[in-house]
Amino acid sequence: MLKLYYHPASTFARRVRMQLLEKDLPHELVALDMAAGAHRQPEYRALNPYGRVPTLVDGELVLYESNAILCYLEAAHPQPPLLPRGLQDRARVDMHMRLCDVQMGRHAGAILFPKRFLPRERWNLEAIAAAKVEVEKHCDILERELSGREYLVAGQFTLAEIAYAPFLQFLALMEITPQPAVAAWAQRILARPSARATVPEH
Repeated sequence: MLKLYYHPASTFARRVRMQLLEKDLPHELVALDMAAGAHRQPEYRALNPYGRVPTLVDGELVLYESNAILCYLEAAHPQPPLLPRGLQDRARVDMHMRLCDVQMGRHAGAILFPKRFLPRERWNLEAIAAAKVEVEKHCDILERELSGREYLVAGQFTLAEIAYAPFLQFLALMEITPQPAVAAWAQRILARPSARATVPEH
């Protein structure tokens, strides 16, 4: 059986949890008490040398990068499909997944980590403001990509939406007001049962 090491508040682990639910795959969840340092223990570092989450174990295979996990699970369990059939559309999904991490995730993390986990006096307000500008720029590009569309690629819910979902959850916390197409897209994604079942507590 698939085993997923995760933390309930992890945006990247949430991606994998959503995919597991979308595909109704039997799996074991192992929550790490990261506040107690479980991710730094030798037995976990033997699985994931970076001491982060998620980590997926499938027999002898161990993966510890969320997009790699998403792609592996899609290849191993293609039904129901979370990738389009066409080669070019699959390439577009891959592009959006990568852009999500580079243009959204990296900057969102600079805002969300302090706002979610640190007292206000420890926030770097200048870094947060700069990151917000970058996220807003990316949301403007997404608005153009989504104009007249329900989803980013081929008119279907794909791994691209799963990659974005955990960050879309926190647009309000990032004090970002999305334009209409992005707002409707986010609402559509976050209404899915897989998203509702994995909402972090904070």
